[in-house]
Formats: sequence, C-alpha cells, structure tokens
Amino acid sequence: MCTSVFQIGQVDGAHVIARTMDWPRLGARPLFCPRNFEWHSVYDDHRYVSKYALMGSGSAHDKEIDVSDGVNEHGLAVQKLTFTNGSKLVEEPEDGKVHLAPFELSFYLLSTYRSVQEIIDHIDQIELMADKHSLRKYGHSELHFVACDRTGRIIVVEPVTSPIEIIENPLGILTNSNHFDRQIARLDKYLDFTPAFLRHTVPLNTPRVTTGNVSGKAIPPGSYSPSSRFIRAAYLKERIDLPNNEAEAVDNCWHILDSVNVPKSTAHQPTYSVYRAAVCCESRHYYYQPYHAKSVVRITLTDDLIRKNQLKFF
Repeated sequence: MCTSVFQIGQVDGAHVIARTMDWPRLGARPLFCPRNFEWHSVYDDHRYVSKYALMGSGSAHDKEIDVSDGVNEHGLAVQKLTFTNGSKLVEEPEDGKVHLAPFELSFYLLSTYRSVQEIIDHIDQIELMADKHSLRKYGHSELHFVACDRTGRIIVVEPVTSPIEIIENPLGILTNSNHFDRQIARLDKYLDFTPAFLRHTVPLNTPRVTTGNVSGKAIPPGSYSPSSRFIRAAYLKERIDLPNNEAEAVDNCWHILDSVNVPKSTAHQPTYSVYRAAVCCESRHYYYQPYHAKSVVRITLTDDLIRKNQLKFF
C-alpha cells in the first residue's frame, strides 16, 4: 500500500513527485545506478544493459536491482505502487517483445526512456509476465506505476490490458485500488472538477483540476484504505497553497503525505509507511526519509555522478 502526490512550483517550474512506501519492513535504500549497467530479468534470464543513469530507492535482487522509485539523468521520474486485485499478467510470451517480471518495470522504464512520451511510444513492446514459464516463481505480483517528467505530464501505467494501459493523470494522485476512473468518480462527493478535467482537456502544468467549491460536500474519510487515502490526498492537494518553488513543493508533498502516512501497528495490520521519498525532475534531487528518521536526506544525481560507472547504495 502506498500513496503518490504530484506538485508543481509556480515560479521555478519544478515538478516534484513524492510517495509513501507502505510495506511490512524497510527493504529499499537510496542508490545510484550508472549507465551501461548489466542486469538479467528473473523471468527468463534475458540480459539487459541500462542506457541512462538514475537515482532512487531499491535493493539488490538476484542479477538485477529492484527499484521502487527514482529519477533518471533526463528528469524522468517513476514510482511503483501495489495494485489491489488489478493486474492482468501475460502468460504466453509474444515473440519480439520485452518480457519482464512486473516488479522490474520501474527500473526498466527509468533506465531505458527519457520522457513520458517515450514510455507511451514503446509501452506496446513490453509484456509483464505471470510466472507460468518463469525461471523462478515470483507469484502474482500486483503493481501499477506513475511516471512524470519535466514537461509536467504525469501518467498512470496499469497492467490491466495488453498492451499495458496508459492513463493521463492531471490530478496527480494515486494509491492502490484498481479502476482508476472509479476512484476519480468517488471524488465527486468531496470536490467539484473543472469542465476541462471532465472533458479530458486539462493543459499541462495545471496545478488544480477542481473549482475550489466544497460547499455542501462530504468530509474526507479518515481510514487508511486505498480509497480513503486517495480521497484524502486529493482533497488536500487541491486545497493546499500552491508552491512557488521546489522547496515549497517538497514541503507540500510532505504535509499531504502526513495525512496518509501509515503508523506502525503490527497488531492490526502488517504494513506501515517504512519510508517516504520525493524527486524533482529538474534538479534531480532525491529526498528520502525512513520511518524512524527525524530528518530528510537529500541526494543529487549530479553530472559528475552520472559519469561514474559503479553501482552505489547510500
């Protein structure tokens, strides 16, 4: 279970995307992955070589690294989130396509593409595979993904169809439930959307997609279910003061995530917000805060770091 939030600096144009990582234990830490990094898919042991350097959070995983979220050298940011009862994975591989275990997609996108448009242009070449024919069984891994870039375009990548479905997401919120349109429809009880949003014609870099009218509307729910977190995060995102710059955008994200940050309560649920993170597409800053930390670490994907050729965990 996770929550994703998008913010845009109104003066400096910074695009910041943040998330909570809700999981039973902390298994990801900040990392740098260089260009030309060789890795092998756990699905079929196919060899891949990364094109672009990236900064994010992840862990070593067999002959690869498992990246949960990050930003690459071109300012493309990607996150993966759990996806409740949503994934329809491919069982029979089609010749000539890229075959990946579902959890490998975030790393593949970050290390292969420069922009959201490139993802859209090539998504039909990718199949997320069930483990029917895999070399190692990994179960029915249910995930969906968020991607954004320096243009301000933000999309949801959902493996509910073949080819994989792309959904434009100018609202800039995502949690874990399937049927994204159904999640949006539920917001009508709490917020009024603009005509442009309802027509699917929202211009890029529109900071709000609702009218601001909440008269007679319901109060957002307080639980930690995916639907409740989606509503609460969207409600606050649409009402919070607009940020002027990257620093204020990160502040906004952190305060919105405060409302959905899941406390550790093992007697009642196995998952909690083991960390939260944010990236800025322009500066390539990566912000990271694990559950027990009282401060936020900022690491930068600098030009000097991009030229290095060694995988590094921080």
